[in-house]
Amino acid sequence: MPQDSGRPVDATILDRLYKVVESRKGANPDRSNTARLFAKGTEKIAQKLGEEAIETVIEGVRGKKRELAAESADLLYHLLVLWADRELKPAEVWATLAAREGLSGIEEKKSRKG
Repeated sequence: MPQDSGRPVDATILDRLYKVVESRKGANPDRSNTARLFAKGTEKIAQKLGEEAIETVIEGVRGKKRELAAESADLLYHLLVLWADRELKPAEVWATLAAREGLSGIEEKKSRKG
């Protein structure tokens, strides 16, 4: 497994990043971009997430892996900011994903309509 600064480079980075994001709530917006986003409110956070989603889609179509990885990282960061803003813990999302594991997408969507 690749290492970065002595830590594994895998999906656990999302949990670590979420903790950092959460710690920026109420921090000085002049010293932290994350604190600046929180200060601007949920609508601005959601808007930034949407912008990053569009940029990720564009890079996905272009097919350049490095750029797609960079935009994907931006997208995940802004998603974590939105989760923290709404006090949604990553474990809640992981549990939702785990509950869907093994289901076909078609069956899972049908179950939401009922």
